[in-house]
Amino acid sequence: MKKINLLLVLVMALMAFTFTVKDINAQSGAVLYFCEQYDSEYGEIGISDRFTTGYLTVMVKSSTALGLSDVYIQFDKYNCSTSEFAYYKKFDYKVTPDMKYIYFSKNESSDMSFDTPGIYRVFLLDENGNTVASGLIEVISKKK
Repeated sequence: MKKINLLLVLVMALMAFTFTVKDINAQSGAVLYFCEQYDSEYGEIGISDRFTTGYLTVMVKSSTALGLSDVYIQFDKYNCSTSEFAYYKKFDYKVTPDMKYIYFSKNESSDMSFDTPGIYRVFLLDENGNTVASGLIEVISKKK
């Protein structure tokens, strides 16, 4: 009986060591997150999921190339009275298929401004409108 228990423990230990990091990753796709701004010298500045009203930068990071060219960032704002998200804004961007790390910020055609306080759902959409990555943020009023 002791030999069977010892053998069982050894088999279980061997199985535990055969798993690789690749097999136990919690996140295998692109990750979307937010910061106050992106600077080419300093990188991401002010990463959070809670911001005051104003301009924000949406960051997307993946371990593999995303394979995208025409993408959209879409904001949906939570409506407390209906408990639903309603369409809010959508901005288009051009990227290259080999990109793994992308920042989306204010430019000529996209203001990336979260003007009113609330809960926002933010999506990175491909050219067909499919979700590549998404995230939630809370926007609060600026203190006076």
